[in-house]
Amino acid sequence: MKTKFLVLFILLITSSIVIEAQGLLEDKNTFTRQDTLRGTITPERVWWDVTYYHLDIKVDPDNKYISGKNLVQYKVLKPHNVLQIDLQNPLEITKVTQNGKELKVKHDGNAHFITLKDKQVVGDINSLEVHYKGNPKVAKRAPWDGGFSWKKDDNGKHFVATSCQGLGASVWWPNKDHMYDEVDSMLISVNVPKGLSNVSNGRLRSIEEQDDNTVTSHWFVNNPINNYGVNVNIGDYVHFSEVFKGENGDLDLDYFVLRDNLEKAKEHFKDTPKMMKAFEHWFGPYPFYEDGFKLVEVPYLGMEHQSSITYGNKYMKGYLGNDLSKTGWGLKFDFIIIHEAGHEWFANNITYKDIADMWIHEGFTAYSEGLYLEYHYNKQAGDEYTVGKGKDIKNDRPIIGYYNVNKEGSGDMYNKGAYMIHTLRQLIEDDEKWRMILRGLNKTFYHQTVTTKQVEDYLSKTTGIDLTEFFNQYLRDVRIPTLEYEIKNNVLKFRYTNIIENFDMPIKIHINGSEQWLFPKAEWQTMSTKADDIKIDDNFLVYSSKL
Repeated sequence: MKTKFLVLFILLITSSIVIEAQGLLEDKNTFTRQDTLRGTITPERVWWDVTYYHLDIKVDPDNKYISGKNLVQYKVLKPHNVLQIDLQNPLEITKVTQNGKELKVKHDGNAHFITLKDKQVVGDINSLEVHYKGNPKVAKRAPWDGGFSWKKDDNGKHFVATSCQGLGASVWWPNKDHMYDEVDSMLISVNVPKGLSNVSNGRLRSIEEQDDNTVTSHWFVNNPINNYGVNVNIGDYVHFSEVFKGENGDLDLDYFVLRDNLEKAKEHFKDTPKMMKAFEHWFGPYPFYEDGFKLVEVPYLGMEHQSSITYGNKYMKGYLGNDLSKTGWGLKFDFIIIHEAGHEWFANNITYKDIADMWIHEGFTAYSEGLYLEYHYNKQAGDEYTVGKGKDIKNDRPIIGYYNVNKEGSGDMYNKGAYMIHTLRQLIEDDEKWRMILRGLNKTFYHQTVTTKQVEDYLSKTTGIDLTEFFNQYLRDVRIPTLEYEIKNNVLKFRYTNIIENFDMPIKIHINGSEQWLFPKAEWQTMSTKADDIKIDDNFLVYSSKL
């Protein structure tokens, strides 16, 4: 009977693995030419480096319509005469010009191939203008299904915002829509009806009143910025500010909220300087002092737009009033302020080259929530919070997605990613060294786009541990390592199951109230013990199974 049950169990497990593999294969086979054009560094992208944008648009909220142009300045890296610009339907490019000449454009879905007339000389800085118009995609469930959010506030005034991670910035403005190439600086000019104001990234240069009862705001971004981090926020905003005494001097903290929420925001946004204090301690100086820091109220939950963090958590603690960790610690702070601002270091300073590596953004930022608690409360608070959120891990797909087709990995990149990083910290056993590693990560990759391999190599080097199998297990496999064990006649017998080949991470266990390191492998090992049972330290992302 036991043999039959074992055979049936093996068949079920094998079948589930096959089904899962087939599902992944089917998922991979659904990718289209448009996915490739969006997610690949194509020949029409690789030959030029974008250096500057001037996005100059008019937003008509009554008709949910935008029009305008983007000046694209670039450096020629090698000779070529076809340049790819991305813009998503139903928006349309009306014309493209360079040096006063209108250029031919071949449209291929959301990718547009521009044939240049002038010779492109290596080293030259050239520019072209892309004119466009239309009704952009309306966000169905911002920020996860992005686009434009066309809402109204309680006073009936327009309340409009953009969000476009994953979907891509080309959902609302024409650009080189691949994450590997960040523009060096950018001017954002937005024209809106009088009585409303627009807030975008960077610092406000000027506001111009126009003859047609509209106003144009000009915002300048002095630092490199990723495409999805560029945003437009339009509403009946009021402004207040404070100065944070930071590691690199005075940092302007600016807040833009709906008129009716001013007094509420002045009290609630006190989490902001507390956030900045904690994150500069852990990660190093805020990466964009030249552009300042803003919180901007929007009609959706929020997003990590660089130097222009959007906020829609309804002035509640936690995540819309909920503690995602179910420990009580999650109600000690406003989740959106802390999480989205954490992205200034992990997403905006250090940015993935390919969305398949989105865990670099979300894993480290989800982990930053616990570090915030540790800084302002104690280490136990941070540990309990991170472990608590880890209970929602699904293990449905690998954390790393498919490369070159704009496809992210599992949503486990948040909680499992954070728990993985937290586990790595335990292996170091030196909190100050760990803090220097995190700060060094932001210094080493300052204002850069990176790959998972670069992050892995950095962490292996700075920790002094070969983390190859560690990352292969947690990033590229869906299984959680499981410590299988039994205790008989004062002997503890133990081994790892659900692991990749050569995975042998040491773990800390608790025996009769004391801590002890265990060094499991795939093979059975034994040690003497007088305990009836053991417990794996909660700070390790490892399951246990007592035989």
